[in-house]
Amino acid sequence: MNIGMVGLGRMGGNMARRLARGGVRVLAFDRDESARSALGNVPGITVVSSLVEVAAKLPVPRVIWTMLPAGKPSADTFAALAGSLARGDALVDGANAYYRDSMQHASSLAASGIDFVDAGVSGGVWGLEQGYALMFGGTRDAIARIAPYARILAPAADRGWLHCGPSGAGHYAKMIHNGIEYGLMQAYAEGFALLEAKREFAFDVAALAEAWRHGSVVRSWLLDLTARFLANDATLQSVAPYVADSGEGRWTAHEAIDLGVAAPVIQIALAMRFASQGHGDYAAKLLAKMREAFGGHALKETET
Repeated sequence: MNIGMVGLGRMGGNMARRLARGGVRVLAFDRDESARSALGNVPGITVVSSLVEVAAKLPVPRVIWTMLPAGKPSADTFAALAGSLARGDALVDGANAYYRDSMQHASSLAASGIDFVDAGVSGGVWGLEQGYALMFGGTRDAIARIAPYARILAPAADRGWLHCGPSGAGHYAKMIHNGIEYGLMQAYAEGFALLEAKREFAFDVAALAEAWRHGSVVRSWLLDLTARFLANDATLQSVAPYVADSGEGRWTAHEAIDLGVAAPVIQIALAMRFASQGHGDYAAKLLAKMREAFGGHALKETET
């Protein structure tokens, strides 16, 4: 089996390695020379120096899997590849892309007889060893073509990957997956913050996290990871209280509004990320001034 892999960042590079370990011959490209160099001596992986070479050197019909940032970087790459692809080829998008964009890409490429598959990919830095959760959108025939690769990338050949539905369904499923992730993370964060704040009990939060990993109804992989880093540093003093959002939480919140489906946990978790980024600072200042105005409560001045 042969596959082209475009985008050799941490996840894309690890996916290429896992495919090569599974006996797939991988033709890989990234515009970053250091990313190409990192895979230059990996058995089963041939690194090329241009996007054009990926299509030119793959046997037809071709499967090219991209792992690029969603939006313009991915769209520009699809446009660049389109001229080199032919009827019967398949293009797989593994970005955290907006599902409506994926539907448009599929429609556009279908006119040329090229299959487009939107692939939601979860697994992060652990996927190389443990496998990736994969959510696919596309035609039945397109998914059948990429199934051999999915069986290698997934935790097992018969589980951890799914044909979710037509074009857009894979990225929609990944969007909701990430929305759920926001809520779970926020619940753990709030719970451990309450434990840390109850100073009279002097909780060993690392030990408690470890205890909850065994038999508790709140055990999960997120808890496993939390227990691991708390064991090394329970105070987190070197960590800035800033939480980024990739965009998938926003899309999930918008979708809940569009569908009229209540999703308060996900929406509040998203709002808390905004607050950590400083977007709530002006509102907090207004609250402080209102308390001063109606009750004469003292203001805390900023340090200069």
